Amino acid sequence: MLDVRLIDGPFDPSAEMTWFTARVPDAGGVVSFLGQVRADNGVQALDIRHYGPMTLPGFRALGDTALRRWGLDGLLILHRIGEMAPGAPIVLVAGAARHRRDAFAATDFVMDHLKGESWLWKRERTTDGWRWIEPRAQDHADRARWG
Repeated sequence: MLDVRLIDGPFDPSAEMTWFTARVPDAGGVVSFLGQVRADNGVQALDIRHYGPMTLPGFRALGDTALRRWGLDGLLILHRIGEMAPGAPIVLVAGAARHRRDAFAATDFVMDHLKGESWLWKRERTTDGWRWIEPRAQDHADRARWG
């Protein structure tokens, strides 16, 4: 089961996890990662933009790769788009598998790809105005470890 969504408004991570785990009753392990807008460095807002014809197909292909590679029972990839305030959930990735290590690895794999090779453009607003955010060298290194 693969559930991939772009969301243009707030979402409830707890409700999403309840929905997801109900659909993978045979999984022995479910692992999730929740990313939130950081309030450090004077960030007042985060804006995420995307190009629809590339974003969802790219997310689905990434999800299909993770499902095949780890034999998952299910995978959830939710990502916000638009403007968000500090503390708001940005991304929720959850992997469900017969064994916990597969769920951990698949979730980590998806997040490394989203951070280092994504189909999204991000910018932050501070008191100095808006600035675009580029992937860091560490994001690329994390992505590269998966081959």
